[in-house]
This record gives sequence, C-alpha cells and structure tokens, in this order.
Amino acid sequence: MEHSQPLFVPVRTTSSCMAVVTARLPDGGRVGLAFTSAEALAAAMGRAQPWTRLSIAAERALLAPLGVARIQVDPVLVAAPAPVKARHAA
Repeated sequence: MEHSQPLFVPVRTTSSCMAVVTARLPDGGRVGLAFTSAEALAAAMGRAQPWTRLSIAAERALLAPLGVARIQVDPVLVAAPAPVKARHAA
C-alpha cells in the first residue's frame, strides 16, 4: 500500500548530515522504517529518536542505492541497533 502523505522516518544525525535509519529483518535483510504518526514512531523507537518527514517515494530513492527495497510502515517494535564491536589488532 502506497501512502500519499509524508511519513515520519527515523534518522541518525551528525554535525554535517542526516541519514535514514534502517533495520534488519530476522533473515538478515535490511528494511527501511516509516511511521504514520510521531506517536507510533515514539512507541516503537523511543521519544528520543530523531525523525524527519518524507514521502514513501523519497525514502525509496534514498534507500535504493543501499540495496534496500522494502519499507516497513508502522512496525510495532524496533530493537536498538547492536553495539559496534571494537576491532583489536592481532
């Protein structure tokens, strides 16, 4: 189902840019995330999660170069990303 209204899309921000957040499916594939309301996003990801408004077409365009074709709208629970393990030289 395509949404005609802009959705609430979680993002990561740095001092110079903003990036759309993706998640992993149980099979390991990546998926984009979008929500129909700020309340739904906060319920799934927490109130501190930054977001922006994007059309589904704009989000697809941003995710396509990453090989992400699926966007999950209104997921109920989004697990926190796994911590990045530091690599130690052998």
